[in-house]
Amino acid sequence: MGFIGSGYIGSTIARLAIEAGHQVVLSNSRGPETLADTVAELGPRASAATSGEAAAAGDIVVVTVPVKAFPDLPAVPLAGKTVIDTCNYGPERDGHIPELDGKSLTSSEHLLRYIPDAMVVKAFNNIFFKHLLSLARPAGAADRSYLPIAGDSAQAKAAVTEFVDSIGYGVVDAGPLADSWRQETGTPVWGTPYGPFSNEKGRPVDEDGIRAALATASR
Repeated sequence: MGFIGSGYIGSTIARLAIEAGHQVVLSNSRGPETLADTVAELGPRASAATSGEAAAAGDIVVVTVPVKAFPDLPAVPLAGKTVIDTCNYGPERDGHIPELDGKSLTSSEHLLRYIPDAMVVKAFNNIFFKHLLSLARPAGAADRSYLPIAGDSAQAKAAVTEFVDSIGYGVVDAGPLADSWRQETGTPVWGTPYGPFSNEKGRPVDEDGIRAALATASR
């Protein structure tokens, strides 16, 4: 697993991945030396590298950066890779992007403009990082939670589903990237089903709960 961005969501996914037996290669915009403490905490299955090296190393690469950083992504090593897009657009942070403001594109479709040869799957963008950590359950658990994913490649969706399953979650297929707006910021499936941020443990959400939240989204 390669990681471009190692903030709250990225480092939480990395932690769950390591617990599930995956190797992770972390990167950020400040350089691998700034990740020394994180790597030491995560243990021997973790290492740090440049973003290009992390992209090249990962069978699956998690992109977890501000939308305004999309132009800086290493497109060449991401070509042909399954890329998990955890990113959420926020004009107050990212500046105004007309196609996103006008809703002619989803943020994942916007990402694809910068990494056109990657297979992008939207995932993990709708859950608070503390809930992501605390709600992971083994396969077969009665209180296992579900996460929506969206993407255009069946192959990439299958790879992401397998990964998500390995770290403790079921998956609801939310359709192609053009429909990924149904899980973007402010939609019914964004944050709310897993409980308020003030409840750090969160609450489990089954497949039907996620499907219902996706179905009630309006654009």
